[in-house]
Amino acid sequence: MHARVTTVAIDPARAAEATQIYQNNVIPAIQGLKGFKGAYLLQNPATGQGISITMWDSEADGQAYESNGTYREQVAKLAALFTSAPSLATYEVGAHS
Repeated sequence: MHARVTTVAIDPARAAEATQIYQNNVIPAIQGLKGFKGAYLLQNPATGQGISITMWDSEADGQAYESNGTYREQVAKLAALFTSAPSLATYEVGAHS
């Protein structure tokens, strides 16, 4: 399993709005993609720091999410809330429950 991790900085005053967009728009848009296993949004509402984690069966599935344009579409849904550009990294999942 692989994780795609996007680190963001969001306007702290808009943290609840970011959660709503992620839950109601981002997750439904990616749930049906090949290899999708789950998505998580972690936020620190006091600082605006956030982490989006999407889980994929394989590295290829996660890369397809980016290369087919879907990742950019999802980032665009939240872009107005960002206080700096997001960063993306891919990790192999070493352990999980």
